[in-house]
Amino acid sequence: MLRKFSNSRSLKDNIRLGVLTAFSAGMVNVVTLIIFFAFASNVTGHYAILAEEISKGEWYQVAVVMSWILLFLIGSFISNFIIINLNRRNAYVAHALPLLLEIACLLTVGIYGEYSYQGTLTETEILVAFMLFAMGLQNGLTASISNFSVKTTHLTGLTTDLGILFSMFTQRQYRTNAVLVGKAKLLVAIAVSYLTGGVVAGLLYKQLEFKVYYVVSLVIVVVILYDYSKLRLLRLFGRRHRNPLKQTTQPLASPEHELAVRDVGELV
Repeated sequence: MLRKFSNSRSLKDNIRLGVLTAFSAGMVNVVTLIIFFAFASNVTGHYAILAEEISKGEWYQVAVVMSWILLFLIGSFISNFIIINLNRRNAYVAHALPLLLEIACLLTVGIYGEYSYQGTLTETEILVAFMLFAMGLQNGLTASISNFSVKTTHLTGLTTDLGILFSMFTQRQYRTNAVLVGKAKLLVAIAVSYLTGGVVAGLLYKQLEFKVYYVVSLVIVVVILYDYSKLRLLRLFGRRHRNPLKQTTQPLASPEHELAVRDVGELV
């Protein structure tokens, strides 16, 4: 899910990545909306708020909303910066590191909210900033490693793409196009998973409140550990089969065998 990069990824890789990260993004967006009355990933909405505050001359609010937008951008920048600089050394580490940073943001908000949050405006603005940075990290990661096929923190572009695809599917030539059908499956899976994550977060909040951010962190941990467990299995499998392979190939490379081959060549 995390090890493969760009065009080497299969549709199944992207669907697995999209479903889990969209589920977590839906949870984050809904629980942040419930607690702080602000979206954690709807940057389009924040641009609208920014324009409104500029028109009102509310310069403090302009600075706050601008910082939210910039933090989302910085999160995306950092994700891709990590990937393009570390991918050749260790693709798994390069792709997992942005998610670890996201978990750090989620735990920070969850712990502070559970033990120290007083509901002040300044606290709210700072904690929302953490969430926008986290969603920028996640969206930057999924977009970068999937060649921009997977974006899971907001659904405006996704809904537009689905509308275009569904209109194309009114013609047979497009309905039989495997690439277009696969893209539609991916987008539908992301949309359903995002909605499901939001519903789950809304239900869990009644019992857990800020602890919902811990649950989201666990979902991200599943994404990270999925590939780690596969890597461990592949390495274990490789070690078990390495020695038998050497034993079967060793006689072929022995000096006696090479001498016999030379003798046959001279006779011919």
